[in-house]
Amino acid sequence: MAQHIEKAPAENVTAVLGPTNTGKTHLAVERMLGYASGIIGLPLRLLAREIYDRVVAQRGAGAVALITGEEKILPANPRYYVCTVESMPLGIQVEFLAVDEIQLCADPDRGHVFTNRLLHARGRYETMFLGAETMRPVIKRLLPEAHFVTRPRFSSLSYAGSCKLARMPRRSAVVAFSADQVYGIAELIRRQRGGAAVVMGALSPRTRNAQVALYQSGEVDFLVATDAIGMGLNMDVNHVAFASLAKFDGVQHRPLWPAEVAQIAGRAGRYRNDGSFGTTGEAGLLDEMLVEQVETHRFDPLRAIKWRNARLEFGSLRRLIDSLETPPPVRGLGRTRQASDIGALKLLAADNEIARLSANPDAVRRLWQVCQVPDFRKVSPDSHTRLLAELFHHVMSDAGVLPEDYIARQVNRLDRADGEIHTLAGRIANIRTWTFVANRSGWLRDGAHWQGRTREVEDKLSDALHERLTQRFIDRRTSVLMRRLHQKEELMASLTPEGDVLVEDQFVGKLKGFRLEVDPQVSGAESKMLRTAAHQALQGEIAARAFRLERHARIDEGKIITIDPEGQILWENQPVARLLPGHDMVSPRVDMIADQELLGDQAVASLVETLGGWLARHIARVL
Repeated sequence: MAQHIEKAPAENVTAVLGPTNTGKTHLAVERMLGYASGIIGLPLRLLAREIYDRVVAQRGAGAVALITGEEKILPANPRYYVCTVESMPLGIQVEFLAVDEIQLCADPDRGHVFTNRLLHARGRYETMFLGAETMRPVIKRLLPEAHFVTRPRFSSLSYAGSCKLARMPRRSAVVAFSADQVYGIAELIRRQRGGAAVVMGALSPRTRNAQVALYQSGEVDFLVATDAIGMGLNMDVNHVAFASLAKFDGVQHRPLWPAEVAQIAGRAGRYRNDGSFGTTGEAGLLDEMLVEQVETHRFDPLRAIKWRNARLEFGSLRRLIDSLETPPPVRGLGRTRQASDIGALKLLAADNEIARLSANPDAVRRLWQVCQVPDFRKVSPDSHTRLLAELFHHVMSDAGVLPEDYIARQVNRLDRADGEIHTLAGRIANIRTWTFVANRSGWLRDGAHWQGRTREVEDKLSDALHERLTQRFIDRRTSVLMRRLHQKEELMASLTPEGDVLVEDQFVGKLKGFRLEVDPQVSGAESKMLRTAAHQALQGEIAARAFRLERHARIDEGKIITIDPEGQILWENQPVARLLPGHDMVSPRVDMIADQELLGDQAVASLVETLGGWLARHIARVL
C-alpha cells in the first residue's frame, strides 16, 4: 500500500476535543462570528437548522446561508454558511471553517465524507475540527502540524442504575432505537406520568422543534428519543435512561459501542448542572467497566477512519466505479461500507438502457448526481433504484429537466394531512425525497417554485404529525396537574352547576356533597394523581360547604336538610350522611358520606355531632 495521501496544509488547524457538554460547538460559532466569513459543517440537518437560527439572531438573515441536502436559504451576499457536512460548499474561500463531531470519520456509512473534510477542507486563517478525544491519535498521524485543545466537561456525569418508567425522575430522556419502541415507551409514559415529547432523526426540523418546545416549556417532563439526541441537540435533561443497549446500524443488530453510550448519556446535565444516566425496562444494568469509561470520559482511541476516493473519473461507468473503489492510500484509512449511492450506481449501470444513455462523461456525471438522492423512504433498494432510473431518464431527455406534470403528481399525492402517525411519517419521508430533488441545480425549470412547494407540503405534514404525536402521547390534564403539584403552586379549582370539578380548567371528576367521584375513565396511578390534585384544589370549597351545612343544621326545620326513604340525610339534594342503628329505634347514629381525606377527621367529627343534634330535633318534631 502506498504511504502517501493528498491533503491540504494543516498549520492553521485546531482540533478541539472533549466529551459532550464542553461547549465545543458554541466555541466554534463564536470563533466563526469573529471573522468576516466562515463555514460550519454539522452532522444533522436538525442541528444545522438550530445553529442557523442562532447565527441569524446575531448577524441577521441577509448575512447567513443555510445549505443542507433538503433545504437551501441563500441570501444575495452571505458571509456565513451553516451546512450539513455533506453539503459544505468547499469551492468558496472563507476565513474560518469548522466541522463538528469529527469522530464520525469512523462511521461506516458517512465516515468518508468527514475524513474528506479533515484532509481537505480549510479556512484561510483558521480551521477547527470538533469532536471526541478518541480522534487525537488519528489527527496527529494524518495532520502532525495540527494544534490540540482539550475541553473538560462543565459538570459531572454519574451512573444511577436501573429505574422503572413510573419512578423516572422528572426532566429525563428515555432513549430507544426504533420508531416502534419510541412510540411504545411514550405511550407508557403518557399513562403513568402524563406524557412525553418525541424526538427522532426522521422528524422534520419543524416537527422536532415543536416537540422539543413542549419539553423545554415544562408542559411535559419527559422526552423519548432515538440516538439523534446524542448529536448536539441541547435540552435541559437531567437524566438519560437507555431502554435498549443495542441498535440496528443498517446492516446488523449490534451492541452500542462505549463511545456511543457516552455520546448519548452526555446529554444529561447541561453546562454546570450535574447529570445522571442509567437504564430502564429490559435493558438491564450497564457493565461496571463501561460505567467507569462513561463517567471518566476515557475510551480506546480510534485506530482507523473511513475513506473513499474523491478524485472521481467520469470517462465511463466502469472508470467511475473503479475510481470509487480505489483502495485507501495509507494505513489507518479503511474502506467505507458500500454506500447506497455506489450500490445504486452498480445496479443502474447493469441496465442496458441506462448504460446506453451514459455514453459520455457529462452523462456519467449526471448519473452519479442522481445516485446521490438519499433513500429517505427505506421501502427497498429496488424501489429506490427504480425511482433513480426514472429521474435519470427525465434529466437525460431532450428537455433535460423533470417534467412539470411529473413532479406535480409526486408532490400533490403527498399533500394530505389525514392519517395516523405512521402514515404521516411515511409521507414526510417521501416529500423529503422531492425536497432534495427540488434543490438540485438544473433539474427543474422552476426550481425555486418547487422548493417552496415541497417545503409547504413538508410544513403541513410536520404540523399534522406534531398534532398527532401530542394527541397520542400527551395527556394534557395529567401533565398540567402533575406539573402544578410538583411546583407546589396553588391549584385553581372551579365547580360547574352540575357539580363538575375543574382543576386548572381540566375536568377531574364530580363533587357530590362531600364525596369526590374521580373521572371514571381513568384508573390506577392517574386516578390517584387526579384525586390528589382535586383534594388540594377543593380545600377551600369543602371548608365552606362544611360551614354552611353546620349553619343550616342548627336552624333548619326539615326544608333544606331532609331524609330520603333509604335512610340518607340529604343536603341541597346531595347525600351527606346515612343513618345507622343506635341504642334504640328513635336514636339512630349519623355516619358521614364523605371522603375522609378530603373533609378531615376534625370536620367529620364536628359534622356528625351537629347533624346528630339536627336529627334528634327532627325526630322529636315528627313524633
